[in-house]
Amino acid sequence: MAPAGWTGPLSLCVLLLLTCGFAHAGKLLVVPMDGSHWFTMQSVVEKLILRGHEVVVVRPEVSWQLGRKLNCTAKTYSTSYSLEDLDRGFIEFANGQWKQQIQSIFSLLVSPYGGSFDLFFSHCRSLFKDKKLVEYLKETSFDAVFLDPFDACGLIVAKYFSLPSVVFTRGILCHYLEEGSQCPAPLSYVPRGLSGLSDAMTFKERVWNHIMHWEEHLLCHYFFKTALEVASEILQTPVTAYDLFSHTSIWLLRTDFVLDYPRPVMPNMVFIGGINCKQRKPLPMEFEGYVNASGEHGIVVFSLGSMVSEIPEKKAMEIADALGKIPQTVLWRYTGTQPSNLANNTILVKWLPQNDLLGHPKTRAFITHSGSHGIYEGICNGVPMVMMPLFGDQMDNAKRMETKGAGVTLNVLEMTSEDLENALKAVINDKSYKENIMRLSSLHKDRPVEPLDLAVFWVEFVMRHKGAPHLRPAAHDLTWYQYHSLDVIGFLLAIVLTVAFIAFKCCAYGYRKCFGKKGRVKKAHKSKTH
Repeated sequence: MAPAGWTGPLSLCVLLLLTCGFAHAGKLLVVPMDGSHWFTMQSVVEKLILRGHEVVVVRPEVSWQLGRKLNCTAKTYSTSYSLEDLDRGFIEFANGQWKQQIQSIFSLLVSPYGGSFDLFFSHCRSLFKDKKLVEYLKETSFDAVFLDPFDACGLIVAKYFSLPSVVFTRGILCHYLEEGSQCPAPLSYVPRGLSGLSDAMTFKERVWNHIMHWEEHLLCHYFFKTALEVASEILQTPVTAYDLFSHTSIWLLRTDFVLDYPRPVMPNMVFIGGINCKQRKPLPMEFEGYVNASGEHGIVVFSLGSMVSEIPEKKAMEIADALGKIPQTVLWRYTGTQPSNLANNTILVKWLPQNDLLGHPKTRAFITHSGSHGIYEGICNGVPMVMMPLFGDQMDNAKRMETKGAGVTLNVLEMTSEDLENALKAVINDKSYKENIMRLSSLHKDRPVEPLDLAVFWVEFVMRHKGAPHLRPAAHDLTWYQYHSLDVIGFLLAIVLTVAFIAFKCCAYGYRKCFGKKGRVKKAHKSKTH
């Protein structure tokens, strides 16, 4: 026990240690993205609020998830669309993935659902039409912008107000992450997004990887056309995607090299994969009852994410048929019409505590759409997966887990009831899947700093230092030919060719001097003898 005389100083020291994070409290502007993107970003925002920072969240009035109450200032702006427009656009897009999946930029552009994204790209125009809001943001001296880059609005806000930015994302569609950060991505072993390729590619796959890379450079600006038009209108100058992405101070990437393949990175890239993973909490009584009633066989958790909860009737019946052929109890998050062939072992719920169920020792498998949140919850809790990717980065996530032996991927367009049944029996009964996912879980958890703490640190770092210019590579200041050293290669090649030419001329001159005269003398001698 400490002496009484030390109680005061000790208490003061403890107080100072606990409050050291509040000493540099600053002002942070947050421009989020709606939907599942907001779930993990919100956890960072909440911790920054707890650390004493003044946080202002700018969000549209119409949204799915952004209306949740936060202990900070929220500024809203009206939109040109309603919630029904949002719902209708997403449902059409999601339902379309059960008929024809998007596996390249070209297929996205020619699909009838590509226009659904224009709603997200256009709402930034509404933000800047709100003159009072713009004036408020201008007058408030923010230290940084914390943003999700999907709809480009946060990037536009950062550029308009000349504020350092921290980007929070799983990845960027197209080549804009590599271009914006000037990070090399060798096509020989770094697969392009949407390709569904691994890092160990055959010759044919490397050819396809190059084709997809060229396709991105040719077509991506058409996908972002509305966003770039809005940006040019607001900033009153022609704007390219590179203009928006290249000024990012820190990239907080919701991945790590347990999920992703090893590849080159830049010093301003920070990996926070698994930031959504939390300690398992006790299950609600309803779900505890389901788990206990499952007996020795345990349970299977089935969820296609927070945004997709309905499936075409025919496909739902095929899935229900397969689920009925395994001995485990299946907890299926599903809000659509109940399949007529639903088996007794399958329980439909409108909501489930996914992380808490995955962390339960009686959970045997996880059927997932392979969104990054679900994938990391599966990794953190060590549950082998049956993956049914639908869109976006889900195909790539599924491929990565499959190549690491932690799950089985099914093509939702082609899979049959038998395919799903076999996949479930494989991941449940083949011990290698459990061993592999437990190995990945162990690797993922073996880290010096928790992802949430790391994200908070780097946001505060940018706020304290008004950016991170010391991490910005000089590659941003080079032209394309300087970056690839074509001017140096050309110069050195010219020197080599010049030296070779001079050497050739010298040799030719020496040859003529040494042998050319003798040849003429011999010819003259022969002519005289005749």
